[in-house]
Amino acid sequence: MKTTEEYHPIDCDLHDYLEIACMYHYWLHIELTDGTCFDAKALTTCTTVEKEEFLVVEQSENQQKIRLDYLSAITALTPGATFSTVNFQ
Repeated sequence: MKTTEEYHPIDCDLHDYLEIACMYHYWLHIELTDGTCFDAKALTTCTTVEKEEFLVVEQSENQQKIRLDYLSAITALTPGATFSTVNFQ
């Protein structure tokens, strides 16, 4: 995913929630800053050479990368998850 907008790193505290979601492969309801919403399984995070950070998720066996500064909120859908809703904006 190549973008022309400058990347704005998210707060370090918010990374913890993403790492937990990825570690346990939580199903998440994901809300983006453009209003798009969807459910997906958290897999991992990654960083590009340009220092842009992404959440890698899976939907119907297809993986996609979501730039972290495009996240508005995530809600854990997995029963017993250690968090419910986290707001990124």
